[in-house]
Amino acid sequence: MTTNGTLLTEDNAGDTVASIAQAQAISADEIALYDRQIRLWGVQAQEKIRSANVLLVSIRALANEIAKNLVLAGIHSITLVDHEAVTQDDLGSQFLVSEADVGRNRAEAAAIQIRKLNPRVTVNTITDNILLQGPELYGPFDVIVATNQDYQTLSTINASTRLASRPFYAAGMHGFYGYIFADLIQHEYVIEREKGNRDTVLGPESATRSVLAATTKTENGKVVEMVTKRELYSPLLLANTSPLPIDIVASPRKLGQVTPLLTCFRALWDFETGTQRLPTYSHVDLQLFTTLATEKHKELQLPTEMLRSEFLRSFLQNLGSELAPVSAFLGGQVAQDVINVLGKREQPLQNFSLFDGEESKGPIYALHPIFTADIDPTAISIPAAPVTDVQTPEVPISAMQNQNAPTLSGSSLGIA
Repeated sequence: MTTNGTLLTEDNAGDTVASIAQAQAISADEIALYDRQIRLWGVQAQEKIRSANVLLVSIRALANEIAKNLVLAGIHSITLVDHEAVTQDDLGSQFLVSEADVGRNRAEAAAIQIRKLNPRVTVNTITDNILLQGPELYGPFDVIVATNQDYQTLSTINASTRLASRPFYAAGMHGFYGYIFADLIQHEYVIEREKGNRDTVLGPESATRSVLAATTKTENGKVVEMVTKRELYSPLLLANTSPLPIDIVASPRKLGQVTPLLTCFRALWDFETGTQRLPTYSHVDLQLFTTLATEKHKELQLPTEMLRSEFLRSFLQNLGSELAPVSAFLGGQVAQDVINVLGKREQPLQNFSLFDGEESKGPIYALHPIFTADIDPTAISIPAAPVTDVQTPEVPISAMQNQNAPTLSGSSLGIA
């Protein structure tokens, strides 16, 4: 890799020589510009970040925050993908577009302001529908982030990122509610901590995490341990149908603390898959959504009383809306995790995070299929469905409805 005219090579002589070589690759101006974050995560991590290329799909409020944070962190390039135009509604929640941009492509409009945030970062745009892009699109990128997409689109992108062996994030928000999903396939990282009295044991630490190595160094008179770990991930298609972790299912107390937001997002994705749209306030839509939510709640083995009509009503009323404070929080979380992954520092998200802005809660659930010991989840490749027509025909709602009476009726939601 060549950066600023300096060829970076692997040097087995030790961390000191490597750090010097990397410091030489970063100019004095860059060291001054990124001084605070270099102090936080070190020169080596910053060098990885400054050579990273990120693909960001759908440039709305959440993507605005993600792009801002990544560009200010000093990545090499960011490519914005969006085939839609700026609307009046975008002006209420997005800071990268203005009224003069209405009618202009979202990616191209946002790119102008993003370049001003950090002229050192290359900003590219793609104005075609992401579903029209082949799997070869994802190879040149170090991380792919897709925001505010329906479930089928997210699954298609995730299948392509797996074929390209690239880390994938999906994130979305509806008013006060949001989620972040990570499929890093297989990711190794280093955690630095003060050496304890007990030696670190190598081997499996959990169903998805293993400790690979542990070394020590002396820093400021203290012995610091550097532990290398590996995390294994599942694609969205499997995570969305996976049970809750065994330690939660086996504990009535923990089950009672699981947010019904997980139920609602799974029901929403099923609804979108069958109808190609968000639920409306019609009686038929409310009936279908509550039926799906009840089914998903039972699949997760959650107590029936946790799925209250008040929460369903609040979730449905938030659909399709964007709130700047929520997008700022979620965007900061996504960007921070991407930075940690690029720098291979700190434990990444594993693997599904939810955010309830009304309760100010952000639980994380590790959602994975139950595999036998001889199956490696990282070897799973989910083939993408061929895209023959982006305008998928709408499926009649009647064909999806459960003939059994749902636990919650649409009328109980109190939405006219």
